[in-house]
Amino acid sequence: MAKGTALAFACWTGAAEAACRQALVLALDVSASVDAGEYRLQLDGLAAALEHPQVAQAAEQGPGHIRLHVFEWSREAGQRTLIGWTEIIQSADLARMAGQLRSVERASEGGATALGTALQHASRALEQQGTCWSQTVDVSADGKSNAGPLPETVDMGRATVNALVIGQDAQNGADRRQVELGELSSYFHAHVLRGPDAFVQVALGFADYE
Repeated sequence: MAKGTALAFACWTGAAEAACRQALVLALDVSASVDAGEYRLQLDGLAAALEHPQVAQAAEQGPGHIRLHVFEWSREAGQRTLIGWTEIIQSADLARMAGQLRSVERASEGGATALGTALQHASRALEQQGTCWSQTVDVSADGKSNAGPLPETVDMGRATVNALVIGQDAQNGADRRQVELGELSSYFHAHVLRGPDAFVQVALGFADYE
């Protein structure tokens, strides 16, 4: 399956006629476990995914349009909007967003992993798009929540929450790495995913994020 799978899945074409068929929030983990190189791989990987022809094709399919909102998160007070709500009508809109992401500079050194707070922030953003037929959050993370409210206690309304689990690149052997990824995937299945057809996608390190 082509790269950009998570975003392509999220750009699902609904059957309802609407000006906005889907509001999609992309929430990027920039906590302390994400170093400077991984931060850049994450931003540039998302930019490359937005420019993938498969993603552009999915986004342009009607009826209606997709609206995207991108923010980064870490500790409880560590949310920052990178791209506010933007309507995607054609591939040029995606290309413009990709350029914005490539120009982003890191604003902080991260902090704790407040996953529940990130979901609260995503939920508030989705409240601005109540007329959209479908609401989705794609949240990336390389660890379990260790600050703020428990993710499973956050009311996400009618939103579907998907997860992109990023495995650590530590040189600890393939077997150990697979165990760690399995544990993290199970955690997201149990505590983060919401809604019909919600899924976890695994990236084997930040270089595989795209």
